[in-house]
Amino acid sequence: MRCSSFCTAEIFKIDELAKYFRNQGLDPKFYDDVIHLHKGDEDEIKEIFYFPYGCVIFWGLSEEEEEQYLDNLKPYEIGSLPETTQDVCLFERGEETAINEEDDQIILESDDVLIKLSLSHGLSQSVKLAAFEDSIGKTIEKTRHLPEELATKGKISLSRKKLSQKIGALFAERNSINLHSDILDTPEFFWRRPRYEPYYHMASEYMDIATRLDILNRRLDVIHELYEILSNELKHAHSSYLEWVIIWLIVSEVVMHLLKDIFKWI
Repeated sequence: MRCSSFCTAEIFKIDELAKYFRNQGLDPKFYDDVIHLHKGDEDEIKEIFYFPYGCVIFWGLSEEEEEQYLDNLKPYEIGSLPETTQDVCLFERGEETAINEEDDQIILESDDVLIKLSLSHGLSQSVKLAAFEDSIGKTIEKTRHLPEELATKGKISLSRKKLSQKIGALFAERNSINLHSDILDTPEFFWRRPRYEPYYHMASEYMDIATRLDILNRRLDVIHELYEILSNELKHAHSSYLEWVIIWLIVSEVVMHLLKDIFKWI
């Protein structure tokens, strides 16, 4: 059976989403700030978990069912992503909960919803991290020519306005990820349910979150350095502008003096 992870937005309007489900005759349950929907019967259990930071995990649904739920989700998204981040693996019942990395398969010892939720916390963090990685990658790609241009030409061929816009975009990107980076920490859910925390760490290690987070922070450092370079270039451009203003004021003063005292034209 399929286990699919999606990141579709920066955040969900989680309370409004729960109200929508109730109006549809469904029975959403909250586990802290995560919405859980249960469908099916004992022979075909389907679970959905909605995380407030824009991620949803499907257990046992078909692709068509997933698409339908994703479409219904759009009115409750804030900051919808231009491209949805997705990851898919398989799961089945077994004697002991484990993850077979070679076959990309999760084995569940039971249908305990808290085991699935614990694993889902790790899976949702992974797709959220993938969305961050994609965003940072695009930002670096769009701006990588700027330091190269500075190295070859000694200056950046952008107007002060365009340069300020680039700096603002870099600052916003870096701050957005820094502000949301806490969602990649161990969730508070496990503070009160410590016996389920190993399942979360199992998924986290399976998705290699720690290593990817370290790489993400290094890329953020690259953006910070680029931000500093552009800020210094903007300061230099402003200083050069002021220098030319002063030079032209001095030239004007000299010309006025010549016209007045020597040529008696004024």
